[in-house]
Amino acid sequence: MSESKLNLVFLDTETISPQAGFPEFQFKHNLVTYKTTSINEVSERISDAHIVITNKVRINAEAISAAKKLKLISVAATGVDNIDIEACSNAGVYVCNVQDYASITVPEHTFSLIFALRRSLFQYHRSVRKGRWQEANQFCYFDYQIKDLSGSTIGIIGSGSLGTAVAKIANSLGMKVLFAGRKGAVNCPEPYTPFNEVLRQSDILTLHCPLTSTTENLIGAQEFEEMVKKPIIINTARGGLIDEAELINALNSGKVSGAGLDVTRPEPPEYDSAFMKLAAMDNVIVTPHVGWASEQAVKEVVKQVELNVHSFVQGNPRNIVNKI
Repeated sequence: MSESKLNLVFLDTETISPQAGFPEFQFKHNLVTYKTTSINEVSERISDAHIVITNKVRINAEAISAAKKLKLISVAATGVDNIDIEACSNAGVYVCNVQDYASITVPEHTFSLIFALRRSLFQYHRSVRKGRWQEANQFCYFDYQIKDLSGSTIGIIGSGSLGTAVAKIANSLGMKVLFAGRKGAVNCPEPYTPFNEVLRQSDILTLHCPLTSTTENLIGAQEFEEMVKKPIIINTARGGLIDEAELINALNSGKVSGAGLDVTRPEPPEYDSAFMKLAAMDNVIVTPHVGWASEQAVKEVVKQVELNVHSFVQGNPRNIVNKI
């Protein structure tokens, strides 16, 4: 870029753990940072920016059109569903993301939820705190179901780096792995299994796909009817992939035996939302979108943001997700 000093704006620094450090830029620049930014503040805050860094702030077409100097939006995440990509392309604004930083932390979080649900860890923990062990008057008690993972079937929706990493762990645990084909697809090449068949066969179903117009409410009432093995459902991908109201119905009716959820929409959820109703259920574990947030992974995000911005300034854009 030819400008002698570039204006950088970071819209939501509170989404990066302080322990991870902060991106450092080795070129002449003015950097303005905001802990958080509401949708109504975006246009004003990026109006004079050449480069915008954001994690989850939504940047719409109106804000992009008003930012006449804008050349790059660097997303401090892999998902870019918060950015109007088409508007960026039309305005000549590049969008880049960080990639493969979560290939350990998200699969580990996924299996943390799976283990906790399959072995009823939270139910047993809560019951011990309430004095149930003393009431049992013996060395153990069997109030809650415990199931091994070995020999069970895990259905994985999404075969990118995260889904593949989950499959690797599952294989090491002696599980049968099924990768779901596209919903509604007639023919499924290897290694995919038809979507509805995965729903029918899975003891555990885990989502690792992006949120798009075709995957919104991917799992709803009809899909829950297909789940004859009463699986547990894990979502560490994106809120909006599961119809949460229908998930409540499926849990109450026993069509699903448990759920582990790290994401919802919007984030944070409203106090009276379906997500918060799910959080109150004994066979549901919810976490606040921290599956990605191991110390190592967040440091990698910061490192990639630095590299993406520097590469762009030097005329070698990387991790670009749109076409100009």
